Amino acid sequence: MIAVNSLRLRLLAGAVVWIVLALAAAGTLLAALFRAHVERRLEAELTNQLEQIAAALDRPGTGQLILSHQLNDPRFRKPYSGVYWQVEGPDGPIFRSRSLWDVALRLHPDASADGGGHRRVHRHRIAGPDGQRLIALERTVTLPDAPGAYRVVTATDEKEVTEAAAAFTRTLTLSLGVLAFALIAAVAIQVRIGLRPLHRLRAGVAAIREGRIKRLEGPFPTETQPLVEDLNALLQRNEEVVTRGRIQAGNLAHGLKTPLSILANEVDRLAADGVPQLAGSMRGQIVTMRQQIDYHLARARAAASLDVPGARVLVAPTVAAIQRTLTHLYASRDLEFAIDVPVDHVFRGEQQDLEEMLGNLMDNACKWARRCVAATSRSDDGRLTITIEDDGPGLPPEQQGSALAPGARFDEKVPGTGLGLAIVRDLASLYSGSIALGSSSLGGLRAELTLPAG
Repeated sequence: MIAVNSLRLRLLAGAVVWIVLALAAAGTLLAALFRAHVERRLEAELTNQLEQIAAALDRPGTGQLILSHQLNDPRFRKPYSGVYWQVEGPDGPIFRSRSLWDVALRLHPDASADGGGHRRVHRHRIAGPDGQRLIALERTVTLPDAPGAYRVVTATDEKEVTEAAAAFTRTLTLSLGVLAFALIAAVAIQVRIGLRPLHRLRAGVAAIREGRIKRLEGPFPTETQPLVEDLNALLQRNEEVVTRGRIQAGNLAHGLKTPLSILANEVDRLAADGVPQLAGSMRGQIVTMRQQIDYHLARARAAASLDVPGARVLVAPTVAAIQRTLTHLYASRDLEFAIDVPVDHVFRGEQQDLEEMLGNLMDNACKWARRCVAATSRSDDGRLTITIEDDGPGLPPEQQGSALAPGARFDEKVPGTGLGLAIVRDLASLYSGSIALGSSSLGGLRAELTLPAG
């Protein structure tokens, strides 16, 4: 279905309107020209008949007007055939064709003369013997030593012209209709071919968004090539901005963590100098500062890379890499990992962000698991859901909501900063995703991470 504001619809509609108007005008003109041609041919025939009748009029020695010969056209001998002639004198009709039967044509008064013994030919529309409309040509003839002038008339039924014009119009309408259909089909094909580069451009942009390509490649028409170049330049610029943002975030992290490490050493020295209470207070503040730096740098890095065109990450290799790292990290716990992630599941986003989210969730599961950590994923309707579960003690329902808050910790004996789940929540929200906590069938905590699928 074509949208109302479609460029294709506009081009097709404009072409259809102009084709219809042009063919309608051409059809009207051709029909008028054909009718005029038929009338001219008919008038030429009537004029010829008129001249033959005028030439046949004679007054021999008796002084009586006679018609020396009859016209050979058989239509003049068939009653009401539609073709007629008549000679009228001062006292009324003198001669008439057999086709008039016993009816005389009623002629219009004729007062125009061109001098001499003849008056010029006039065209009239008069009533026929059967009530039909006739096209009549009339000429006034005078004979030597004749007491008056004679009016000679030939006429034919106007229906002949009308029927010929109607038949031509029907044929012309059918022909122009076929021509219009062919032209519209040709325009539709031309528009489709002409807009094909835009479809290629759209497919290329979709491929960039899905991560299958990084730039628009291949030849494009001259009209769209500047757009392609500008788009590629924009992609290059966006990539440079993201890269620069990551570098700046890393530099900021390094610039802040180094002074914090120096402060931590100074705190240890204070503790060694016999000021343990002050050292403990400062150490707590330093830990909080480190946590806040890690938290906000993670958010800033994710925001800088958000919606980068072409960012796509396979989930299975990422989960496998995190599993190998955690296996070494928790080697003394002898944990079992149950991984069920299809190889074709793709996250539409940055790999570092996916590693950050899954790393925090799987690391949290390993901290609390007794024996088993499970990771599964499913994808439908453009959404990817990754579930991380463990067989640990879990969280009561009333604590599951608050566990996502920054710095939330429910057991100080387990190492951690309390920022892992909060970072996951914020990163997921930047991708229009979410995280939900619940109870696992393994007995521990279940975390469901929903993200855009690639």
